[in-house]
Amino acid sequence: MDLGLGGRGFLLTGASRGLGFATARALVDDGARVLISSRSAESVDAAVASLGGAPAASGVSADLADPDAAERLVAEAREQLGQVDGVLISVGGPAPGTVLSTPEDAWRAGVESVLLGPLRLVRALVPHLGEGAAIGFVLSISVRQPIGHLAISNGLRPGLAMTAKALADELGPQGIRVLGLLPGTVATDRIAEIEAASGDPVKARARTEAGIPLRRVGRPEEFGRVAAFALSPAASYLTGVMIPVDGGMTRAL
Repeated sequence: MDLGLGGRGFLLTGASRGLGFATARALVDDGARVLISSRSAESVDAAVASLGGAPAASGVSADLADPDAAERLVAEAREQLGQVDGVLISVGGPAPGTVLSTPEDAWRAGVESVLLGPLRLVRALVPHLGEGAAIGFVLSISVRQPIGHLAISNGLRPGLAMTAKALADELGPQGIRVLGLLPGTVATDRIAEIEAASGDPVKARARTEAGIPLRRVGRPEEFGRVAAFALSPAASYLTGVMIPVDGGMTRAL
């Protein structure tokens, strides 16, 4: 199936590795152009090189928690891509911890990075989006069920999901689609770090896989292909939805 991505331009945040990079890879492989960002300039440069460099890929370092990052990212996207046809907004996972053990400053930092940073980017970008554009948020299955020891994610990501749903209502009349992607356990560096922190990563992986109907963790490219489709013109009647990419891990419908 032709996704209709040829020549289209996409901005992806948090995309120097992991799920964002996998999506950038899928977009570029299907003919799109991407501008990727993350906090580390070195990581961005390496990712851009891996994607083949210009004209398919370019990059800029930015931290969405920085109030000035949104306007800078949009300006760079317009310069590098010309027309921006879509954005995939991903931020690093907030600090782990339980509800009662997580300090207030960690909650405040989470609000800034998980909630306010993405919203600033959307506000800055929407005036430059045309009919047919798509906004995708990388969220988590914590939107539908809590994940142990990730209290901040459990608290904030459902709120961002409902905000995305409301945004789909607001932007629908302009022909702009808004959706969320809910990854389960996918084999990224962050998951490896969480498993290592358990003290027995092999046992932690086995325990996780036992709770997934497909009995394995996902591969980043499996998420990337779903995200690329959701952002593409092939998904032109898909908006206001949260799409789990979790091997059946989520128990809610």
